[in-house]
Amino acid sequence: MIQRNVSRWSQLSAAAVHLYTASGAVLAFLMVLAAIQGNAVQALWISFLTLVVDGTDGMLARRFRVSETLPWFDGRKLDDIVDYLTYVFAPILLIWQLGLLPAGVGGVVMAALPLLASSYQFCRVDAKTDDHFFLGFPSYWNVIAFYAIVLNLSPATVGAVLIFWSIMVFVPIRYLYPTRTVAFRSTTLTLSALWLLSFVIILAQMPTPNMLLVNFSLLYMVYYVILSLYMTFRTMRGQKI
Repeated sequence: MIQRNVSRWSQLSAAAVHLYTASGAVLAFLMVLAAIQGNAVQALWISFLTLVVDGTDGMLARRFRVSETLPWFDGRKLDDIVDYLTYVFAPILLIWQLGLLPAGVGGVVMAALPLLASSYQFCRVDAKTDDHFFLGFPSYWNVIAFYAIVLNLSPATVGAVLIFWSIMVFVPIRYLYPTRTVAFRSTTLTLSALWLLSFVIILAQMPTPNMLLVNFSLLYMVYYVILSLYMTFRTMRGQKI
């Protein structure tokens, strides 16, 4: 398709945004290397960078209108590929490599469940609703890996968590899309920023993080789940969000 009235600068800017998104795949590779080397803190620092990239690339894509400038390039497909690597594959490998799952076949099955469940979710056309919610648990395995490491959870506990949230991928709860869900957006963005800040401070304190700060960061998870359930309940009752 020949594009008219699209400047070279606009095309280069759009391509740069796609390259920025694609950098997440490189970060996923570096995270896997850190996991193989048993460097949990380094892997989590890289995971933090992937959160920053994922939290900002959509805004940049809309700012530079990349879908209109480069219509032949599927940025959403690229984003899904990168998200699967950074939110699913690399974190699960990290959990496995650090011995945070039971040994033997049982541990392999527990690791396989989120990989399979998220494969299904990433291929659903309605995984992201038109009003900007995630349908089903949005594969935040990187967050689960973070708390599994920081809290030094037992393999049995981590396995149970993976099983539970793998099932929740298929339960049609409408989870907040922090950067796009309109309802309570200001509050959600503020709390998300505070959570990211706590993420950085906790990593800087490793291997002995302040547990008060860790518990404070967990309050954001409680907020996220409760508000998602509330939004789902309102939708089921036909109320406006």
